Amino acid sequence: MASWTFLTNHSHVLLCISQNPSIRLGEIAEQVGITERTAFAIVADLVESGYLTKVRRGRRNEYEVHPELPFRHPLEQKARIRALLGILEPGNSHQSPA
Repeated sequence: MASWTFLTNHSHVLLCISQNPSIRLGEIAEQVGITERTAFAIVADLVESGYLTKVRRGRRNEYEVHPELPFRHPLEQKARIRALLGILEPGNSHQSPA
């Protein structure tokens, strides 16, 4: 893996959940390249901040992403989370002009 990436672990976790709302923490951790404990802490941050809602379904959690919310950093506050998720959606053919 590269020594740095353009996205944070929080955005990676949010992306994993948006692609699979019933994903398990262990799967998130494996895909993002973090520990399960870190994945748990990030999910807790996202729930506490309102970006996710967690619903218990039997022995599993399911998540609902709230893409209408803005980014947290002042430089990005005018953009909504849905913009990021839309760009990174698998199979998205969005191409920027060269």
